[in-house]
Amino acid sequence: MADINSRRSITAIVYLAVVGPCVFILQPGFVQGLVAYLGFDEQQAGLIASYEMFGLAATTLLLSFVSRVVDWRKFLVACLILCVVGNLASLGQTDFTTLSLIRFATGLGSGGLVSLTFTMAGLTTHPDRSFGLIVVWVLTYGAFGMLLMPSAYEAIGMNGLFVFFALFCASGLFFVTPLPHSSDIVDAAEQRADYSELLKIVSLSGVLIYNTAVGIVWAYLFLIGLEAGMDEQSVANALTVSQFLGIGGAFLPVLLGVSYGRLLPLGISMLGGAVFIYLLVGEIGALLFWTGVCGFNFLWNVATPYLLASLADFDSRGRVVVHGVSMQFLGFAIGPLLASRLLTAGGYDLVNTSAVVLFVIATILFLPGSLAQRHHL
Repeated sequence: MADINSRRSITAIVYLAVVGPCVFILQPGFVQGLVAYLGFDEQQAGLIASYEMFGLAATTLLLSFVSRVVDWRKFLVACLILCVVGNLASLGQTDFTTLSLIRFATGLGSGGLVSLTFTMAGLTTHPDRSFGLIVVWVLTYGAFGMLLMPSAYEAIGMNGLFVFFALFCASGLFFVTPLPHSSDIVDAAEQRADYSELLKIVSLSGVLIYNTAVGIVWAYLFLIGLEAGMDEQSVANALTVSQFLGIGGAFLPVLLGVSYGRLLPLGISMLGGAVFIYLLVGEIGALLFWTGVCGFNFLWNVATPYLLASLADFDSRGRVVVHGVSMQFLGFAIGPLLASRLLTAGGYDLVNTSAVVLFVIATILFLPGSLAQRHHL
């Protein structure tokens, strides 16, 4: 039996949690590559990204019901192989329908990786710190990836990027062994307090709406930067710096844990993210783009570990956090799809304004759960 709290297990959880969303984390640059190098228009590129996220969300939704009856290690191996095959099958594809189907299938594999690793992180003794570590390393990958993408496109093109994704996913096969089987988990985490089903549903709704807003914003940030008059490398630089600031944001839950509770950091980070995205509404230049993107990314990554740790504290078996991961990535899938429709109807201003409204609604929905947990931290 593997000890889920051992250093080897936590290292493996974090590594595979980076592999799982490796395309999504670079989605602004990926969408830009679909437009600039494969000839898709902006709406098609957003839809391709959305279909991949729907694949990811579909597996997380499936696992929210069957995660206890599948062997976690075998399922992770199958997901890694599917990701490798999907990225290799994307090579040379310029047909919208074909590439959409391939990316959807690739997303199915990614969803399994994300769902199971997040479930395991929620079952560790200190979930706030475990989720914080995941976000820190995801953002480290994203920061360097975003910085290098313009140069990578020039050197190896879009096909080279697909090969990189395939190799990165293949490397995850070396990190499966230290992880527990589902049958190893009896009560890996200490017993959590009981909460009403209504409270759980309201909190999960907040997670869905919050991540839908993130998905709306994230898919088109690169193109918003270009519309602000910046060149590709300048936009990439801004997104890279924002990723490094996001790393700093994710370190706060690692360092602070629940020293100040979860209500205060969640409220500040969720509503603050809305304020920074609102800066991107209207005529903007480089300064406003930098400010909005950097502030948003910092606060987004303060919120995420606390959101997931709050869900993990709703029960001791990890069921709610699995549902939460489903809601998270369903939101990431709905976001680009909704954004592509909003873009057609009212341009980037409507996209960003809609995200701001959803951030506020999500904060209101998550408030009751955070208040209830104040007495059990």
